[in-house]
Amino acid sequence: MKKRKDIIKSLATGPKDVGSTEIQIGLLSFKIEKMSEHFKKFKKDKHSSVGLTKSVNQRKKLLMYLKRKNPQSYSKIIKELNLRK
Repeated sequence: MKKRKDIIKSLATGPKDVGSTEIQIGLLSFKIEKMSEHFKKFKKDKHSSVGLTKSVNQRKKLLMYLKRKNPQSYSKIIKELNLRK
């Protein structure tokens, strides 16, 4: 699993880029992976499942925005993060 710094470096559009849509999607994907691993151990943690659902929905909204605004970057993100689409 990658670290946050590696995700930011690999998805940045410029040298000082830390908040673009691409990076936000990458960081949300990182968060979703960590939460999924947590749920493998703690199946009854319903409180955190709400946070997971919110993160998945936020990533979905950002992906739809990126697809509409920058289709090339969208396809790059989908391939790099191995997302199903």
